Amino acid sequence: MNAMIENLGLTAAITPFMDLLAKGGVVVGLLLVVSVLALTIVIAKLWQFWIAGVGRHRKAEQAVAFWRVGKRDQAYRIVVTDRSPVSDVLAHAMRGLMKPQVPEKRVREDVERVCFTHLADLRSYLRALDMIAQIAPLLGLFGTVLGMIGAFQAMADAGSQVDPSTLAGGIWVALLTTAVGLAVAIPASVMLSLFEGRIEREQSAMEKIVTELFTGAVTSIATQTEEAEQVGTQPRFEVVHDAP
Repeated sequence: MNAMIENLGLTAAITPFMDLLAKGGVVVGLLLVVSVLALTIVIAKLWQFWIAGVGRHRKAEQAVAFWRVGKRDQAYRIVVTDRSPVSDVLAHAMRGLMKPQVPEKRVREDVERVCFTHLADLRSYLRALDMIAQIAPLLGLFGTVLGMIGAFQAMADAGSQVDPSTLAGGIWVALLTTAVGLAVAIPASVMLSLFEGRIEREQSAMEKIVTELFTGAVTSIATQTEEAEQVGTQPRFEVVHDAP
């Protein structure tokens, strides 16, 4: 096994971790395991967001624009070929709106269900990342307390023959666990904030684009009315009856 590691050139990379583990003890070992879990979650979430097209709303906005001018089939084809959560929500909404027998209330309820499903999927494993960000400093502090207990126990056993360098070395090793805990927690907290911010923006985009789909006609009529009042003409949508 050692020969295989040397052949792969991994000795130089593994040695610092082995030294850290030897000095920090079991607590540092736990923190290293936790750091691997955090890194795995971060990579998995980055891959999930990229595959799902989170943050890419251009096709969804284009589909809504086609829908508002009456090109419903073209709008639907755009969203069903897109993989983003916003486009999938729009696809469900458009399928419901293209069925006159289905009440709009039921369509809205189905859209809300799809939104909640996508958001829950995007939030998966973030609770675990949050837990790692909170537990890692506590584990580091726990290791520091244990190390300080050991250092002072050694000082008590030495009696009057206490070597200050030995005490300082014990304290240094004890503080090492706190440093490792913070080194794990800080990146985890940063990535958690980035993921939550991206999910909030995705939720806002869902609400905005779906609202435009349901209320676009009303909005366009209101805009035409305001423009007509400003120029002193009749609204373009108003029907003018011929005089008898």
